[in-house]
Amino acid sequence: MSTNAAAAAPDHDNAPPSEESDAQLIERTKAGDPSAFDTLIRKYHPRLYGMVYNMTSNHEDTNDLLQDIFAKAYRSVNGFRGQSSFYTWLYTIGVNMTINFLKKRGRRFQLSLDDVDSNIQNDKEFLELTASSDPVRETNLSELQKRLNEAMQKLSQEHRMVVTMFDIQGMPHAEISKILGVSEGTVRSRLFYAHRQLQNYLEEFRK
Repeated sequence: MSTNAAAAAPDHDNAPPSEESDAQLIERTKAGDPSAFDTLIRKYHPRLYGMVYNMTSNHEDTNDLLQDIFAKAYRSVNGFRGQSSFYTWLYTIGVNMTINFLKKRGRRFQLSLDDVDSNIQNDKEFLELTASSDPVRETNLSELQKRLNEAMQKLSQEHRMVVTMFDIQGMPHAEISKILGVSEGTVRSRLFYAHRQLQNYLEEFRK
């Protein structure tokens, strides 16, 4: 795997056919073909980026972590036995490394008003909503986004993680439970608590 594979996709001329399954790409990787793993990186980088960024709230930390996550996955790929989907296996590595990173830094989630997520700025619905010349409406939308971000960052790591997986990434309870190594009941309990906390925090804004 090239050292900058997570940051930049390799030449598409050297990419294997797009119809190759994860299992085929993994077998090629195990056989010593790093371009096969580069294909897996291109496939899963956007979803994994979303998870890590929603945990760190920092683009630079996210990019650094993704480099480390993909590097570790590449080194460990021979240990992948296919007992879960490749993405579940990769996501588990990402979750654990992100949590360890946050614990090591002793970092609590902090909102940086200068670190605006470019994805939402390019979102069609967001652009349509903010296209109005009504300054009050624009202020309300900006304030709501700020409140939502602040509310997310008041959650514990465990609760923010399940909200990120379920509400933002759309993962089912069963897959989340496998990744986190907890029961589905625990996942539901954490989601219930996290949603209640978010609702309570946003209550004043809705009045």
